[in-house]
Amino acid sequence: MTTAQAPGRHGPLTGVRVVELAGIGPGPFAAMLLADLGADVVRVDRPGGAGLGIDPAHDITNRNKRSVVVDLKAPDGPARVLDLAARADVLVEGYRPGVAERLGVGPADCHARNPRLVYGRMTGWGQDGPLAPRAGHDIAYIAVTGTLGMIGEADRPPAVPANLLGDYAGGSLYLVVGVLAALHHARATGTGQVVDAAIVDGAAHLSAMIHGMLAAGAWLDGRGSNLLDGGCPYYGTYETSDGEYMAVGALEQRFYDEFLRVLGLPDLAGAHADITRWEELRKAVAARFRSRTRKAWTALFEGSDACVAPVLSLREAPHHPHLAARGTFTDHDGLTQPAPAPRFSATPTAVRTGPARPGADTADVAHDWNLPAFVEDGA
Repeated sequence: MTTAQAPGRHGPLTGVRVVELAGIGPGPFAAMLLADLGADVVRVDRPGGAGLGIDPAHDITNRNKRSVVVDLKAPDGPARVLDLAARADVLVEGYRPGVAERLGVGPADCHARNPRLVYGRMTGWGQDGPLAPRAGHDIAYIAVTGTLGMIGEADRPPAVPANLLGDYAGGSLYLVVGVLAALHHARATGTGQVVDAAIVDGAAHLSAMIHGMLAAGAWLDGRGSNLLDGGCPYYGTYETSDGEYMAVGALEQRFYDEFLRVLGLPDLAGAHADITRWEELRKAVAARFRSRTRKAWTALFEGSDACVAPVLSLREAPHHPHLAARGTFTDHDGLTQPAPAPRFSATPTAVRTGPARPGADTADVAHDWNLPAFVEDGA
């Protein structure tokens, strides 16, 4: 069991102060990542504000943070946030364009109090463009970038990759990269700036290699037809006899040869580079996988370089021997969750505290950030 520790004591961002204006989805996840890396993240919750619709005690994206409650629509609300911003290195918000300005906590308001502040803005469409003021969710953002359209089988509708590709890969991670780059610049020059992290920009950027292959004629502009999108029979998933699945990624010839050896299909060695034989290969591989259980195939491929792995569920994943050995998942206060990533040799990270409860840390934040009036004025 992980032992709870005070915020900001461990990780490479120890000493960095972050203000997070509460929202849902990619903004909180980006702030969680900064908190995991050691930053002292103070989440500004709204009175009765909507979260994920789950018990706050289970909202892992609020781990390693502290919370205060501020009503930004109250007469003193904006001033209270600006007091925090004046003492922070980074502020993260995920409102629609113009909302923070109308509330009195936009970039100009904050930079007037703290010119060194990195102001991170997390949106789906970005701060400008025809769709900037419109509502949206992950699926719409990745749809217009071409990334959704390339996922799934050729003769089936596009497969929805949860909200991992847009919200968290194209959104949160790009916001964190941008914030850290801007923080480096601010410390070198004394000047902060605004980071406009739009999910459409990040999701498009993730497809850079695919666009290169498309331009070179090495990628067909459609799903289920290419080397890495399930069109290739030795890069995809196959059902086992017990209704589970195995994932195959035997791309290179030497891995493919090992894959066929374990499967017992040596006669198909020549099908690797022969696209005209791919359907024959797919049928033969599918038939073989249907002859045994997932557990049996996992054991057969154990120790091989065939690049084959069992497809596990969310509840199964923490118990995989490799992930268990690395501590990829951790338990904190009885809550199983992914451990902080990546890893650092000199400044290790940890799950220090569980999910922040709205307003529970007001007194501690006021003391640590030297804001005595923060408590006195009604927090």
